[in-house]
Amino acid sequence: MLTPLEIENKTFNKQMMNGYSTNEVHEFMNTLLKDYETLYKENIEYKDKIAVLNQGIQHYKSIEDTLQNALVVAQGTAETVKQNAKVEADNILKQAELNATKSVDEIKKQITEKELQLNEAQKQFDVYKAKMEALLISQLELLKDMNKDEEQ
Repeated sequence: MLTPLEIENKTFNKQMMNGYSTNEVHEFMNTLLKDYETLYKENIEYKDKIAVLNQGIQHYKSIEDTLQNALVVAQGTAETVKQNAKVEADNILKQAELNATKSVDEIKKQITEKELQLNEAQKQFDVYKAKMEALLISQLELLKDMNKDEEQ
C-alpha cells in the first residue's frame, strides 16, 4: 500500500505534446493525497482497534478457559464429596446395624439369664412347697396320732 508521502513525492514526466495540464494533475494529486491520507490514518486506527479488540477477545477466552477448568474441578470435587458422603453413610449404617445386632444379642442373653433365674426360683419354690407339704402332712399325722392317744 502506498503511503501518503509516496503519493506526495510522485512526479510525472512532462511531454511536449498532448500532455496533461500540470495544474489539474497537481490539484487532483492534492485531493487524492488528502483523501488517501485520511483513509490511511483511519486504516491505522482500525488496525489498532482490531488489535485491542483481539487482545480483549483473548483475555475473555482465557477467562472462559479458567472458568471451564474451575467448573470441571468443582464437578470433580462435588463427585468426590458425594462419593465420600455415600461411603460415610454406608459406614454409619453398618455401624448402626452392628450396634443393633449387638444390642439384640445382649438383650437375648439377658432374657436367657432371667429365664434361668426364673426356672431356678421355680425349682426352689417347688422344693419348698414339697417340704412344706411334707411338714404339714407329718404335722397332720402327728395331730391324728395325738387325737388317737387322747381317745384311748
